[in-house]
Amino acid sequence: MALKERIADEMKAALLGGNRFAGETLRNLKAAILNEEVAQGKRESGLSDEEIEKVIAREVKKRTESAKLYRENDRSDLAEPEEQEIEVLSAYLPAQLGDDELRVVIQQKIAELGADGPQMMGHVIGAVKAAVGNTADGAVIAQLVKQELTK
Repeated sequence: MALKERIADEMKAALLGGNRFAGETLRNLKAAILNEEVAQGKRESGLSDEEIEKVIAREVKKRTESAKLYRENDRSDLAEPEEQEIEVLSAYLPAQLGDDELRVVIQQKIAELGADGPQMMGHVIGAVKAAVGNTADGAVIAQLVKQELTK
């Protein structure tokens, strides 16, 4: 089953089952997917599962940043719903790579590209992102690549 169909089915099930929070979260996700389809001119054909995962990852990142800001300003009442939405949305993302697994990929790409310093950071990040897809956050990749290149 395509990811878009799974989201739609689970949204309907959540709303009919009385889980209004999950239903509304998935409804907002469907709207974000629709916006991306329109922006890319793919309204008729739809987005691929990988493109939908990118939209989901972007939505999770927005909520993570919001929750962090709320926590920093002692507004746990606003942070908790954001964190609950992250849990709902994360179920539609592939399993995330751990730092150790990611370091292995980074070291392979550094060796392949012959990167020898921070000036190659952009090339290495691009290669790693292409290799791991949506299984790692871009900020984590950048941080680990920087650590590896400045050793």
